[in-house]
Amino acid sequence: MGVENPAEQGQILLRTRLCNPNFIYTIFSDSPDSNYSKLKYIMSSSVTEACNNSALLLGPRGCGKVAILEMVIKDLLQEYPDTICVIKLNGLLHSEDNCALKEIARQLCIENQLVFSKMASFDDNSQFVIAMLRECGLAHKTIIFVLDEFDLFTQGKQRLLYSLLDAMQSVTSQAVVVGVSCRLDADQLLEKRVRSRFSHRKLLFLPPSREDLQKILQHALLLPTESSLPPQYVAAYNKKLLNTLSDDKFKDIMDSLCNFDATFNHLLRFLFASVCHMDTKAGFLSLDNFKTSLSSIQRQPKLEALQDCSILELYILVCLRRLEGKEQETTNFNSVMKEYKDVHNSFQTTDYYARNVCLRAFEHLLQRQLISLVDNRGHSQSVEFRPVRLLISSHELHQGLKAYRSCPAILHKLLDLAV
Repeated sequence: MGVENPAEQGQILLRTRLCNPNFIYTIFSDSPDSNYSKLKYIMSSSVTEACNNSALLLGPRGCGKVAILEMVIKDLLQEYPDTICVIKLNGLLHSEDNCALKEIARQLCIENQLVFSKMASFDDNSQFVIAMLRECGLAHKTIIFVLDEFDLFTQGKQRLLYSLLDAMQSVTSQAVVVGVSCRLDADQLLEKRVRSRFSHRKLLFLPPSREDLQKILQHALLLPTESSLPPQYVAAYNKKLLNTLSDDKFKDIMDSLCNFDATFNHLLRFLFASVCHMDTKAGFLSLDNFKTSLSSIQRQPKLEALQDCSILELYILVCLRRLEGKEQETTNFNSVMKEYKDVHNSFQTTDYYARNVCLRAFEHLLQRQLISLVDNRGHSQSVEFRPVRLLISSHELHQGLKAYRSCPAILHKLLDLAV
């Protein structure tokens, strides 16, 4: 049975878009200064000019390195269908040289319909790869080596990297080595003999700027005017969405999102959650949809852990925060108990517990990892004498106390005095 409600059709279209990296990143493919254009030029020159190239794609996780690389490879395979062979390795699986070379040989055998020998030695596989590079070069076929988690391949003696880059020095070979890493110093991890054979081309991938963010939002969320959807609905939806995107409250939501995690992946998860919360009866994406999705994806485990704490444990956390404010050099259970007693005497609180009860609460906070031991020394010492530190910020503690239903008012006052 087909979907008749235009809002449901629009929701399906938007979710399909957000799950398709090729659609999202196409807005950056037109600019000659984009990483897409630069990477495509580097890789296509190996195909058209029969030369060898190597490059590194560097940047934080979730910034589109692999997505852009996959787009470039897909476009090149369409433009040059019979002249490209793609070999993919991952440092998490193939960082050991023998394992990596065996995987390269296996993929080359599959690509060229040859029989792969599992019993082949490192030297046999090395000679086979060199021979295949030579034969592919003579046949004007480019081999693209994709090394994901590139920094993991630099561990050990780097025999794989040396073998590949050294084989590419030959005029008969025709290959591209593309390394992908979240370490910005990945090229500095290379040995001198490997670095001398590397072309030192580096493309830096960063989280989207505010201008890019606005482009992505409109590109991903605006409905196409030329589609099977009713034109009146599309016009009304797009007008409502543009008004929402220009709202100051929406900009505050985006600021909060980017302060937490500014990467493309996090943004796409946020937008997908917003579309899923869309009210199909109303038919529009509202500000409330974005607020709901923000709270759903920004889980804060420490604040959740505070909701399960007892009143006594909250007192201990506030006392630790007060001691930090006093810049006390060492803080342990004994100093916390002294502060707890001072608070009780000063404010005449009704919540006062025996020392052994407080010690059990203190140990429970250690187990919940809201506080931790400063170091692993002094195992022979009792917990009450070992120095500890608070693992929750003053802001998080303040937020947790506000959300705690039966939190005593004195704790808010004590925390405000400590700030």
